[in-house]
Amino acid sequence: MPYILGLFIAFFISLTGVGAGTLTVPILILFLGVPAPVAVGIGLLFATVVKFILVPAQIVRGNVSWRTLALMLFGGVPGVLVGSLFLKHLVTAGANNVLNGILGAILVGMATYQILYSFRAPNPDKVRRDRASWLTWLMLPVGAEVGFSSAGAGALGSAAILSFTKLEPAQVVGTDIAFGFILSLIGSGAHWSSTQGNTTLLWQLVIGGIFGAGIGTLLSTHIPRRPLRVALWVCLLLLGGQFLVNSYHAHAFL
Repeated sequence: MPYILGLFIAFFISLTGVGAGTLTVPILILFLGVPAPVAVGIGLLFATVVKFILVPAQIVRGNVSWRTLALMLFGGVPGVLVGSLFLKHLVTAGANNVLNGILGAILVGMATYQILYSFRAPNPDKVRRDRASWLTWLMLPVGAEVGFSSAGAGALGSAAILSFTKLEPAQVVGTDIAFGFILSLIGSGAHWSSTQGNTTLLWQLVIGGIFGAGIGTLLSTHIPRRPLRVALWVCLLLLGGQFLVNSYHAHAFL
């Protein structure tokens, strides 16, 4: 089962560009019964492995804007550490229902935003201004979200870059991949050192993910991305709703 899940997740990543941390955590918790802290650590490390393969190619192609990346990291790195500490605090306090509720709220909120954003009509006359300095402050909560849930670096990071810089689409993708890789690397280190990680499960996901990435890469030129991205966000909306329902039922029976 973990091999199939890894294949499925990596397949979606290669076709849509998002999903490494966002998909992994809810799937591990809901379908494999993995404890939330362990699932977040695995999700971050899985995202690190996937993006480690992608980052060098983006650098060679000149698709990484180092100035934009630095501004994002000034806010994102402290944020991911804060998010990791907050998750550790909830686990230590035994607040599992609160943890599941927050994870569900994050997924529902992010999925709803992305679905609405996907159907927004483009405005070709809109002039994009360079407000990259804002990214430092914006990436602080995004980093905290990544540290807490492993989700958000890809989707929210790319949306912020598009909104606050004049970078070309290829640079938006490359810079966001590099940003997500560094946050995932730092976050996975923080989680792996403070929780009992499941190395066997991680490697099973990675092995399945290698095949999934290969299949997705071969089909990427034949399958449109937008419908798949919308389908991905709808799935995450449902998964987030399931987290909220489970948290509510658990609280009601206390």
